[in-house]
Amino acid sequence: QVQLVESGGGLVQAGGSLRLSCLASGLPFRYAMGWFRQPPGKERDFVAGISWTGDSTYYLDSVKGRFTISRDNAQNTVYLQMNSLKPEDTAVYYCAAQRYSGPAYDTRAYGYWGPGTQVTVSS
Repeated sequence: QVQLVESGGGLVQAGGSLRLSCLASGLPFRYAMGWFRQPPGKERDFVAGISWTGDSTYYLDSVKGRFTISRDNAQNTVYLQMNSLKPEDTAVYYCAAQRYSGPAYDTRAYGYWGPGTQVTVSS
């Protein structure tokens, strides 16, 4: 059974940092992975993606220079380091495995999703 479990969310003040982790089990970890977020009352949006080798990374423009996606294939874990957090980064953050072909930013390319972790940034 495929399972993705996020951790590391929480409440942080603006300017602070958080590191999200996503542990994958039940699937070969040779998948491109992505992080998405869904603010209250809004659609789920792409935040960052990483190839299965880790050689290629992709970011939403508004998080470039602040967020870093990485992965440890030996630990079946993908990370999202978030620095200089802003109140507009507040959302539920989801980890996903890219099961189908398509661009990293397209939710339809991802076949496996975690339950999400809440990130709240106070001003």
